Amino acid sequence: RFKELTSNNWIVMGRKTFDSIGRPLPNRKNIVLSENKNLKIDSVEVFNSPKDVIDSYKNNSEQKDLYIIGGTYIYELFLEYCEYLFITYVDKEYLGDAFFPKIDWGEWKLLSEESKYDDKEEINFYFRDYKRI
Repeated sequence: RFKELTSNNWIVMGRKTFDSIGRPLPNRKNIVLSENKNLKIDSVEVFNSPKDVIDSYKNNSEQKDLYIIGGTYIYELFLEYCEYLFITYVDKEYLGDAFFPKIDWGEWKLLSEESKYDDKEEINFYFRDYKRI
């Protein structure tokens, strides 16, 4: 689902998320948001503020959509600008140190929901799409 949603679009992530992926994702415009003004990454555009990302996106009519793919701080910075949320819920508990920010669900309407069971991992996934009211 991630590949289907984000292909041929912009994806925005923090530097740690980029490092965890390890490379630019193909068929997407990869954007890394970092406070490091000297950061350079091959085949990736680096911006230092959410405003710079949004201004660049608005001035580029070739791209369809812009997706925020993490991490926690990047989600927090861009949440106020989002019109839609595409959230995957994993029905299993994991230890972790990064979390999606708290959402005021009164501001969002559920548009669709589908589920998928992964036989190999024995886990249910729920894909929920929301629109800001």
